[in-house]
Amino acid sequence: MSRPRIVIVGAGFAGYRTARTLSRLTRHQADITLLNPTDYFLYLPLLPQVAAGILEPRRVTVSLSGSLPRVRLVLGEADGIDLDAHTVRYTGPEGGEGTLPFDRLVLAAGSVNKLLPIPGVAEHAHGFRGLPEALYLRDHVTRQVELAAATRDREECAARCTFVVVGAGYTGTEVAAHGAMYTDAQVRRHPMRTGMRPRWMLLDVAPRVLPEMDERLSRTADRVLRQRGVDVRMGTSVKEATHDGVVLTDGTTVDTRTLVWCVGVRPDPLVESLGLPMESGRLLVDPHLQVPGRPELFACGDVAAVPDLTRPGQFTPMTAQHAWRHGKVCAQNVAASLGIGERRPYRHRDLGFVVDLGGAKAAANPLGLPMSGPAAGAVTRGYHLAAMPGNRVRVAADWVLDAVLPRQAVQLGLVRSWSVPLESASPEVARVPGRPERRVEDEAPAAGSGGAPGEGARGKVPEGPDGKQQAGGEPAKDQPGGESGKQQPGGEPGKKRQGVEPAKSQPGAEPAKNQPGGEPARNQPGAEPARNQPGGEPAKKQPRTPRAAGKPRPPGKADRPGQARKTTRAAGASRSARPPADPGPEPPENQPAPGPDIAPGPVKRTDGRTAEGDS
Repeated sequence: MSRPRIVIVGAGFAGYRTARTLSRLTRHQADITLLNPTDYFLYLPLLPQVAAGILEPRRVTVSLSGSLPRVRLVLGEADGIDLDAHTVRYTGPEGGEGTLPFDRLVLAAGSVNKLLPIPGVAEHAHGFRGLPEALYLRDHVTRQVELAAATRDREECAARCTFVVVGAGYTGTEVAAHGAMYTDAQVRRHPMRTGMRPRWMLLDVAPRVLPEMDERLSRTADRVLRQRGVDVRMGTSVKEATHDGVVLTDGTTVDTRTLVWCVGVRPDPLVESLGLPMESGRLLVDPHLQVPGRPELFACGDVAAVPDLTRPGQFTPMTAQHAWRHGKVCAQNVAASLGIGERRPYRHRDLGFVVDLGGAKAAANPLGLPMSGPAAGAVTRGYHLAAMPGNRVRVAADWVLDAVLPRQAVQLGLVRSWSVPLESASPEVARVPGRPERRVEDEAPAAGSGGAPGEGARGKVPEGPDGKQQAGGEPAKDQPGGESGKQQPGGEPGKKRQGVEPAKSQPGAEPAKNQPGGEPARNQPGAEPARNQPGGEPAKKQPRTPRAAGKPRPPGKADRPGQARKTTRAAGASRSARPPADPGPEPPENQPAPGPDIAPGPVKRTDGRTAEGDS
């Protein structure tokens, strides 16, 4: 008799705990498969310390294959679930598609960035949900301070030294607190010529910092932030974001090159395709974390609306603490459905919360006891060490070194801005040029999911002017000279962002040189340089030669009208050899030149000045 097959989708707090507990309970009595885009479990609460240079990136990750015995790891992202056929479709990191059969399915896909229909946010802001985003923010903040220290222009220095964080929840508060300490340390060692200092702003429409936590924690966090010079503005948010700054809801204009989006999260849109009862974008389950009417389907973590038995009529909030506990109970109930042990309902006891504010400062209420100062800092770090499933010694060693040695404020340039777009449905995976395309089913936009109005199905890309789905080939919408944008309320955020065209030195994608005032693009496969510039002769039509199989398609090129093409989550390469696409329309004259984070030369701006670097 074959062993039952258990498939777990997602390796966050809930999925990782489910897999680890099931591995211990079932031993060799079941085949357990874990489907996840990365080969590690990410301990999210310590991510702000990665961005601030306290911890190295690998310290907050735990190897899945090394820590989960008797669990088969499959790298990929779930595209669809057929409950009747008991199969999960997925796409691997290199574009290969596969199917996983199951007898029991556990959905623990987690959450993604929550977008709002605010003009310019999707183009100019960055989220903070994954390791690539933390690495990018660390490099970006370091670069802005270094560029500000080198300039003699006070206005440019002020803009580069201003960092705006939207969202005063758990993540946004910690990012602002750690970021202020990090930039102050940089300026102390390398004072700016203009005598200015970094300025951090924390915005939220809520009436206080940490609005979902105890009011005493809120007061402690607010006091520490203001002591460090953070400009805390409650009841205020971003009305519009541009390349040069943001316009706030109170009418104030702030010049900045950094906008960090920590507004919140929404459940992974994968669960919306199941057609099952939902609650605020989450899948409704019973107290045993089982979907009613589907004995083979379980859900836990951020994608599950779990009844809170301690507060009748309410559901458990989307926190790491609940997700970790969900995983243990879910594993026990899955095992019970196979005849191993007894099932139990999910009932929790609040252990309190801890907020790391950097240095020796923290806000904590363990078991309801409010604490602040160094005592809270010790409790906070002790809690994190106890909660981490691995790397405790390495994390403790980094903390000791950070206390006695200065931080290494260097930018490595490992993650570019276009690799971590805010609209990405998978913040844990960096967008890579040349990634093979993947097929995504067309689904209706989410409704009532608690996310941004008009956001579509998982991995969907915007449509071009001819109604066909594009993969970053059209000019950015809402830019000067572009077509009517999709950043209107209720619309899906445009995928084309400033600086998203292929960067120099990237494989298979030399940037076009036919910008205004530049020379025509050369070395494009199968075609002569365009000559239909003003004053030039018409372009000669040359026969096209197909690309070699496996050669990446240069991102940022639109498909020819009428040519069928698979949609892709990331602008990548086709897996089959096809003729190169026709060059897309020429970018608007005033649009900033595309390129990597560190631009090869001055960038044109709408105000007539030149700027360096990346917004």
